[in-house]
Amino acid sequence: MSNSSYILVLDCDMYCNDPTSARKAMCFYCDSQTPSSLAFVQFPQTFRNISQDDIYDNQVRFAFKVDNWIFCKVIYAKCGWVCFNLRSSGVRQLHRVHWYGFDGVGGPIISGSNFCIKREALLGSFNKQQDYMALKRLFGPSNDFIKTLVEDYKPCFIKDGESSRMSLENANILASCSYESQTVWGSKAKDYFTGLHLHRKGWKSVYLHPERSQFLGTSTTNFNDSLIQWTRWTSGPVTVALSRFCPLIYGPLKMSLVQLLCYTELAFMPLLNCLSLWGFAVIPQLCLFNGIPLYPKVSDPNFNIFSIILVSSISKSLYEVVTTGKQFKVWRNEWRIWMMRSVTSYTYGCLDVILNKLGMKEATFLPTNKVTDDEQVKLYEMGVFDFRTATMFLAPLVTVILINIAAFVGAVAKALVVDDDGDQYWEKMFGQMFLSFFILISNFAVIEGMIIRRDKAKIPLSSTLWSVVFSMLILLIGSVILC
Repeated sequence: MSNSSYILVLDCDMYCNDPTSARKAMCFYCDSQTPSSLAFVQFPQTFRNISQDDIYDNQVRFAFKVDNWIFCKVIYAKCGWVCFNLRSSGVRQLHRVHWYGFDGVGGPIISGSNFCIKREALLGSFNKQQDYMALKRLFGPSNDFIKTLVEDYKPCFIKDGESSRMSLENANILASCSYESQTVWGSKAKDYFTGLHLHRKGWKSVYLHPERSQFLGTSTTNFNDSLIQWTRWTSGPVTVALSRFCPLIYGPLKMSLVQLLCYTELAFMPLLNCLSLWGFAVIPQLCLFNGIPLYPKVSDPNFNIFSIILVSSISKSLYEVVTTGKQFKVWRNEWRIWMMRSVTSYTYGCLDVILNKLGMKEATFLPTNKVTDDEQVKLYEMGVFDFRTATMFLAPLVTVILINIAAFVGAVAKALVVDDDGDQYWEKMFGQMFLSFFILISNFAVIEGMIIRRDKAKIPLSSTLWSVVFSMLILLIGSVILC
């Protein structure tokens, strides 16, 4: 749409909250000490309707909002504004940077929105000897658009009404939803893969988080839309991870080892999260239900190893929350929603990709609903879950909770009532009992939605009954296999 050398990319629900945002981004491009290989400047995604509790973790704090002390070089431009060069040394400033160590090894990935990108990096640069038909196959049938890709292209100014009308018609063609289906690059230009492709070609990026939010959008305010959004976000990286463009295959000869590991971690994170969560939330509980110890006794020195791993994991995430100035409840909400997403959004996103790779299902794209409902917004602001979502999301979530309830209650009953040597049973099964108890306490909102709440946003009885059937089936199969 634009012939500009630099392009601002925003989602349709995002708007500019600071008129100086373009100047802040251009600071990096215009700095003589910044390499010419800088492709894009990424701003964080921020939202105007985040509640105080943010029970759905819509602000995505783990990616965008971790405060670290870093060394920055302050550049003061003629107009008096300040920006931060994240790769230079100089004045020590408090700045918000995370992205899992990407900054310093080439820069962060493209986050889908809120970034300024160099046109040459996005589209490439071609000379006049380039095969014209080959360019058409790459970029579509628009002649005017292809002309802008030539290195020495000079835009012509519109001087009459006829030229204005033709330019408008060409713009409408380029803006149509069907145009990218006639291109090679249009069907593959997803945010994760685009960032990977640019960094592999040697381009760099910068993450910029000024004090004032540069762009604001609308976040989801109910459980259903949040899970749908994360299912879609999951499918993108996993699609790349299970293709020939997997970072481990696509990047080794062109990227540094640390940068390669960063991209690999992001690509496989949804798959690893859903597999590990299902494993930790079901397998120890099935063993506990059948009286099979899985962890060492409390008196065994090896038990300390598992304790240290659990405590260090919790402490790390809690430390990250505290360093951003957040409270304990933010950590609790993030831990809880991570568990919920792992058995729902991450699972379905991964399954969608795997079935598509096997040719059993076409890839789906579900846009996120950003239409606000007053009742849903009120519940969100109160910190109350709105469980009015599809059974496909509720069933695995409630099933996991019911399995943990059955295993924990059965173990307590056996230790107190049935087993004559109760003390030894407690010592033998403490690790598994604590794990079930921790899962239940962390997800008490689900138990509350099943049993206690009576409002319209509770978990429907039909979903609970289906989950009872599934949990009983899993417990039965587990007992047959383990006994």
